[in-house]
Amino acid sequence: MSSSPPAPDSFELFDLRVEVVVADARKIQCHAQPGDWFELRGEMLHFPPGQGFSIYSLAALLPLLPAKQRPTDPNDWMSTDSEVACPDPNCPTRFRITRLGKRRFSHAETTAVPGPAAT
Repeated sequence: MSSSPPAPDSFELFDLRVEVVVADARKIQCHAQPGDWFELRGEMLHFPPGQGFSIYSLAALLPLLPAKQRPTDPNDWMSTDSEVACPDPNCPTRFRITRLGKRRFSHAETTAVPGPAAT
């Protein structure tokens, strides 16, 4: 079975999973639980039913997620470093960012600005 070629204005992003991992036995300050997670698919965050996530932890993670979604050089630290510390220096929590499969998007369907092929 052959798949059709990608649209000329398409691009790929990684889906990401962010999971709570705990480095030691100190009290968790951000109210996370080991194993809590969310996924980023395109621009949408997806949380399991009934699970919350600290806005302060999320604020620390958000600037990194778009970069982690994009393909990077194998020698770039963004390709190799996967854990981010909780923003509270007294909290042992870390957040592991894992790249999942890639998802293809169309430029025309993600912005109103014409792409290079349209100009």
